Amino acid sequence: MRLLALLMLALASVPAHAQSYPTRPITIIVPFGAGGPADIYARFLGSRMQAMLGQFVVENRPGGGSIVGSTAVAQAAPDGYTLLLMSNTHTVNETLRPKKPFELMRDFVPVAPINYSDLLLVVHPSVGVSDLKGLVALAKREPGKLNYASSGPGTPYHMAGELFKSLAGIDVVHIPHKGSDQARLSILSGQVQMMFDAITTMAPNAQAGKVKALGSSGRERSSVMPDVPTVAEAGVSGYEATIWLGVVAPKGTPKAIVERLNAEITKVTSSAEVRAAWAKQGATPLVMNPAEFEAYLVGDIAKWRKVITDAGIKLD
Repeated sequence: MRLLALLMLALASVPAHAQSYPTRPITIIVPFGAGGPADIYARFLGSRMQAMLGQFVVENRPGGGSIVGSTAVAQAAPDGYTLLLMSNTHTVNETLRPKKPFELMRDFVPVAPINYSDLLLVVHPSVGVSDLKGLVALAKREPGKLNYASSGPGTPYHMAGELFKSLAGIDVVHIPHKGSDQARLSILSGQVQMMFDAITTMAPNAQAGKVKALGSSGRERSSVMPDVPTVAEAGVSGYEATIWLGVVAPKGTPKAIVERLNAEITKVTSSAEVRAAWAKQGATPLVMNPAEFEAYLVGDIAKWRKVITDAGIKLD
């Protein structure tokens, strides 16, 4: 009877623990550089959730194609006070970087997705091409002479470039950077010739004429830049790539806390105001419960494993 009483007390304490959570600031670690979509939407999410859960601190820890910051979260206490802002970089890295210090589905618990957006293929004006067919023709005439920037191995920008190389049958050189902010500066300054970047962050630069947009990466044209064809429409058949974002916590985080966080994130991403604001930026909200998000992650790992294997994509 004493054991049963203790068990009932422990079970009863779980929802109470979630109700009292949080009692101190929550840290969202972004394993990418400042100014990119992960950083932008982590800060947006934190500002919206402060009214519901109190203070959120966003900390950028870029490096290693997300490995540095992600490892820190994997090793953090599973108490709901340290969260990871992840992207499809993480599902890609399950295949591309098998020797990293953590495994996504072993060391983290899915909390909630945030949104997804298309990428924009841009070139520096000095490249002198007016459309995607011209870029492909140039790359074929001068193999290995064009460079493309990314925020690091395994990131959506890297994978988008490698998939483009494979489907277009061209040889362009990958130039990895520590973060998307540095990669963006490289394309804007002309130090590299091309880049796939999130349309949410690169569209203003293309609209200002700082870079030339040759294609968007989705199945349909983006409402943000409707005059720009998709990469597939412009000549590289079968091409499609996106960047999506989500939140995970260290494995062992109490289920009640995970569900509380999911509910609060869902309130933000389901808001009509947020949906309208993100649509203008080229982002589409994703709404799933923790179990649905877990299945989504498992499916994305399998999807990218096939892409990487079929295309023979390897780290530089």
